[in-house]
Amino acid sequence: MKSSDKMKIGVLYGGRSGEHNVSLCSAASVVSALDQDKYEVIAIGIDKDGRWYVQDKAEIVPNKDFGQILSLKKRGKWLVNHFEQENKLHVYNIENNNEEVIVDIVFPVLHGTYGEDGTMQGLLELAMVPYVGADVAGSAVGMDKDIAKRLLKEADIPVVPSITISKHQWEVNSGIIIQDALCTLGMPLFVKPLCTGSSVGVNKVKTKELLPEAIAFAFQFDTRIMIEKAIDCREIECAILGNENPSASILGEIIPNHEFYSYEAKYIDPNGAAIKIPADIDETLADLIRTAAVKGYRALACSSLARVDFFLDKNSNEFYLNEINTLPGFTSVSMYPKLWEASGLKYSDLLDKLIALALERHRNKMNVKTEMFS
Repeated sequence: MKSSDKMKIGVLYGGRSGEHNVSLCSAASVVSALDQDKYEVIAIGIDKDGRWYVQDKAEIVPNKDFGQILSLKKRGKWLVNHFEQENKLHVYNIENNNEEVIVDIVFPVLHGTYGEDGTMQGLLELAMVPYVGADVAGSAVGMDKDIAKRLLKEADIPVVPSITISKHQWEVNSGIIIQDALCTLGMPLFVKPLCTGSSVGVNKVKTKELLPEAIAFAFQFDTRIMIEKAIDCREIECAILGNENPSASILGEIIPNHEFYSYEAKYIDPNGAAIKIPADIDETLADLIRTAAVKGYRALACSSLARVDFFLDKNSNEFYLNEINTLPGFTSVSMYPKLWEASGLKYSDLLDKLIALALERHRNKMNVKTEMFS
């Protein structure tokens, strides 16, 4: 296939998030696996200040923490033009005679704030360009742990008991909040920023005295946090793929070698956790978890893909849906692609499927009227 005939895939990575470096690693894996005979890959990096930079080429470089990452070089001053409205993304370098780059579809390999929370998806919707991943609603809801739990409970899907507080509430009523958490949830507890991923800002608290410190730490990453009952559990994950008719992969299990599956265990410590695929779970229970994963995916208005994480109580064997990640990790050791590979869908074919799902959803949205009379 000639270069001019290839679909131009804009791999968007980096971003204003605590998961910036994870994104660079995920993007390297995606770029490596995209079929170069089908696609022309255009790497578009976003720095930690939110500035966009189209790369001269998608360059993968070694990294001491992640093995390899997609390089992000800052060149030029780029402007995103969302007014073209021809189902393509137009980006201009205003420092170089308006050098123009046009992509047919965006693959946002962005994790966490300003990438996975609906903000980037809103920009891409305005630009009327197809993109991989959940849309604005699914992304925003999936990122907000409190709203997600409310919707999951409404759908009769079990979730772990928790309370949510704002920074203002904490500053005014810290004593009452601590007492409420202890009486309602007991010890130990997890303290989490409400809208982050990759366990950024998360701490496990075993004593009352350490709770204020954990809360203050979590508030560095968000204006609202969740205090959640700690379950003595196994961590089970399921990959979902699809739009209207989503499919569930086989289940996998994360076995942390740390106190819990922390950011360090996930990305920094090479021996931080073991992955077991398939998970050693009774077939009947596994089917119930997979069914709940699809049900939760629909309850949160997800599309394209998500990784659904569960807690499986070691004592009662009851399961709880912990969270739904609408842009899960795509590194070489990430669970989402590994689960689909173990289910019979290799990495490059998975990326093809995700691109096809993005185009399918975009076509459907373009058929929706925005005015009564035209």
